[in-house]
Amino acid sequence: MKRTLWIITCCFVAQLATAQAPKWAEKARKAVFSIVTYDKENKIKGTGNGFYIDAQGTALSDYTLFEGADRAVIINAEGKQLDVNRILGANSIYDVVKFNTPMEKKQVTLSIATQPAKVNEIVYLLPYSTQKATTIQTARVTAVDSIGSNSFYYTLEMKTNEKLVSCPIMNNAGQVLGLIQKNADSESTESYAIGAGYGAALSISGLSVSDQTLNRIGIRKALPNNEEQALVYLYMSTEQMDEKSYMTLLEDFIQAYPNNHEGYIRRANTRIYSNHAEQYPMATKDLEDAIKMANNKNEASYQAAKAIYAYQVSLAGKEAYKEWSYDKALETIRQAIESDPQPVYTQLEGDILFAQGKYAEAFTCYEKVNQSPIADASTFYSSAKTKQLIEGSDMNEVIALMDSAIVKLKKPYFAEAAPYFYERANMLNEAGKYRDAVKDYNTFYDAISGEVTALFFYQRAQAEMQCRMFQQGLDDINRAVEMEPEDMDYLLEKGSIHLRVNQLAEAESAFLKVLDKDDKNAVAYRLLGYSLALQKKTKEACAYFDKAKELGDELVDKLIEKYCK
Repeated sequence: MKRTLWIITCCFVAQLATAQAPKWAEKARKAVFSIVTYDKENKIKGTGNGFYIDAQGTALSDYTLFEGADRAVIINAEGKQLDVNRILGANSIYDVVKFNTPMEKKQVTLSIATQPAKVNEIVYLLPYSTQKATTIQTARVTAVDSIGSNSFYYTLEMKTNEKLVSCPIMNNAGQVLGLIQKNADSESTESYAIGAGYGAALSISGLSVSDQTLNRIGIRKALPNNEEQALVYLYMSTEQMDEKSYMTLLEDFIQAYPNNHEGYIRRANTRIYSNHAEQYPMATKDLEDAIKMANNKNEASYQAAKAIYAYQVSLAGKEAYKEWSYDKALETIRQAIESDPQPVYTQLEGDILFAQGKYAEAFTCYEKVNQSPIADASTFYSSAKTKQLIEGSDMNEVIALMDSAIVKLKKPYFAEAAPYFYERANMLNEAGKYRDAVKDYNTFYDAISGEVTALFFYQRAQAEMQCRMFQQGLDDINRAVEMEPEDMDYLLEKGSIHLRVNQLAEAESAFLKVLDKDDKNAVAYRLLGYSLALQKKTKEACAYFDKAKELGDELVDKLIEKYCK
């Protein structure tokens, strides 16, 4: 009798539990799905659970399941398989990942609770199931910890297993509170859940390109929702992605922000430098679309012109694609200038004209820029170099422009200032202002901490000798020869300097070294003969003079007349 009553009581309790199952449970369970992740070899990495939190296909699961995965699929409550499209955010500490899948028309989603659960509140665990009936487990909340703004971590009086990881914890109103996490102790009667609000708040920013947590997932990442952040993400991805991945990212960007020219321009550049001719027509269309679609058409025209110009500069004599000529670049930038004559546009116009050898027109452009707010050392430098190439230009005017460039530099001078002093030094050398040239060479040397080439020592030595700075000149040419002993010009200059300071034996030695490596060097024969003549070794000298004449030296005749008649 007692046994009969016990059985009846148990049945009654079971019936009561079933009867008390929330009304929303049958529908809500359809938001829960199973997940299968795969590695790079397309082998199954792991299986788990997740659930949808909005009608755009956004879902949550555990990060551990996705770590190292190259792709993933979900199997929804109807048994349909869908690919995971994008990773939307991840956190390894709280073991949660946010992602996106295609969305079925009638797919059920869970609403995130507007308020956290309270201690001692009864909550419901909603497992994945393809069956019509689903067993729902209940638990009591024993602790609620805040982990940030509207984010919570729950401790539950409930035993769970690995099959329940990432299943949703629901409140009595049918709202999702969090997702179950893996329990380190399989025998524990306590379980834990990370708040769904925390998972929903995960996002991708412009700096996420370097996020190792995200990078350990091989599945495609979503762009930031903010256009400015998406641009940062685009910029930072340039050097960190292979071409295929970067092109996919660009396609995403163009789709998300069709009126931003950056996506089209960057895709065009990627295609331009792919070295695949079949990509060139598509690159051309990208440049056209950048201008057509952009909100800022002037900036798009500038970037398109810049892309074509850079392509032409990069050719180094190779045959160019017909659509990307300097003329096309010039036409494109002038469209922008006509609408909005910004100095930076005029600067590019000057650069294109310079590349075409139209130095007078280029100089006019650069001078306009020099009168604008963006004038700096580089713009005056462009003017100076262009002026130098215009036939009949006054070298003093060229140097004056370089003076203006250097005035724009900030003291103390470091590596970025060095090229300006080097160029002015060469100009001063050419103009015969040797002492000023030596000063600029010295400033250049200090600015780059002495990290110079043999050519530098050769050039400074020449200026120093003109200033009668003989020892300095000798020191510099010796350093040049030491750095590049196979360069005959440096050895010849070394011998010439020894001649000038009447170090005839040293001069003779230098010229003999040249001839030892180049027995057709007419200048070396002439100078060697001259060094011997000064040593009264006339017969030997005249033999070298004759050899120089035989090789076509035009300056040796006067020496022959003086020493050999």
